[in-house]
Amino acid sequence: MRSALQAKQISARELVTEFLSRIGRRNAELNAYLTLSTERAHAQAARIDRMIAKAEALPPLAGVPIAIKDVISTRGLRTTCGSKILEHYIPPYDATAIERLDRAGALFLGKTNCDEFAMGGSNENSAFGPVRNPAAPDRVPGGSSGGSAAAVAARLAVAALGTDTGGSIRQPASFCGVTGLMPTYGRVSRYGLVAFASSLDKIGVIANNVGDIAAILAVIAGHDENDSTSAAFPVPDYVAEAEKSVEGLRIGVPEDYFGPGLDPEVKEEVLAGIASLERLGCRRIPLQMPHTDYAIATYYILATAEASSNLARYDGVRYGLRVTGSTVTEMYRNTRERGFGPEVKRRIMLGTYVLSAGYYDAYYLRAQRVRTLITQDFTDAFQKVDVIVTPTAPTPAFRLGEKASDPLQMYLADIYTVTGSLAGVPGISVPCGKTQAGLPVGMQVFAPHFREATLFQIVRAYQAASGLGER
Repeated sequence: MRSALQAKQISARELVTEFLSRIGRRNAELNAYLTLSTERAHAQAARIDRMIAKAEALPPLAGVPIAIKDVISTRGLRTTCGSKILEHYIPPYDATAIERLDRAGALFLGKTNCDEFAMGGSNENSAFGPVRNPAAPDRVPGGSSGGSAAAVAARLAVAALGTDTGGSIRQPASFCGVTGLMPTYGRVSRYGLVAFASSLDKIGVIANNVGDIAAILAVIAGHDENDSTSAAFPVPDYVAEAEKSVEGLRIGVPEDYFGPGLDPEVKEEVLAGIASLERLGCRRIPLQMPHTDYAIATYYILATAEASSNLARYDGVRYGLRVTGSTVTEMYRNTRERGFGPEVKRRIMLGTYVLSAGYYDAYYLRAQRVRTLITQDFTDAFQKVDVIVTPTAPTPAFRLGEKASDPLQMYLADIYTVTGSLAGVPGISVPCGKTQAGLPVGMQVFAPHFREATLFQIVRAYQAASGLGER
């Protein structure tokens, strides 16, 4: 698109008009977008068109239409987090990632639907209705970044920002048949990201191919003085790094990720993807990651504990919904009762419980110790291999409503993604085939901390060879 703009084959204004028209035709069916950024998108397009008219050098993402998950702050544009409690909240500032995209010339189409406060794996927890999967409208798109994945899959955006706490970019990417990156913790600033679990939340990218993801990460990555957890680590030329040969790279395949509970068709497609990497010159090495079985319990103790703390700010006093009462305590209770949905309430209660007196040591501290063991599994594995390849999710996309009444089954669907989240390593999901019913299947690749370039290298080679990702 950027090349077409430079060649004056199309204008940025025409791009905005075309994509907003697509959204207008399909969003009622998919419910991928909650709020459109029409005015700002046209203003951004006008800026790019003026630069082209003056023959000025274009910024790296000039004219690229991008969607933004509705948990990332956007100045003057509603940011709901998929929750009634923030239904009318309009931030006074842009998140750092948004500022950087804006400077790079991106066009902001709007804010995408998501599970409430990014808590969920199906996008059915949104206060504004579920998103439907473009690949199969009776199925979920995955969550919590379901709106972002659906928008990209339906060609309602070229790329989208999502967030990943325990799989919220990678699992929707798998379900919708697109590519989704969770970067290393600290690689992208969290300033302006509405917090769910602060030691786990990451802003990442969803697109149709890894080249686009590499170009966008190069813009949004890097240290930010507004975020003390962002890393002062050099940002490489991801696009150039992705072009390197994969010959001789060691791919670790952990047996622990291919056991009971993995859908046979998903297993077949992922193993075929691994075989394709071997044909490209990679060396397959079997691995043992013994603490994988403890990952779900560990994650849902630590994430809910942090959520309980972070969501205490929504009390009806400072911003967001306020439901009055005869006392301050009653106002708190009324506001939170009406403002929060069932899943958010469930996680707040779980988190409050594990942090309470008498249970803190038994649950929270023990989970922190197990997190260290899971991280050590990855550290040990990366002494032997360059990347780790696994399924992204144990099943393809399930039907809307299928798991809504069984939160434990919904949590267990995160078994392959939460491990990397706990370790803080980067991970990417790439389409690797479809089931007999035509449902997309994703293959997940992990790399050591800050080695996103290696992920891009592997996935670029795989997508070029398989044709399962547009270049």
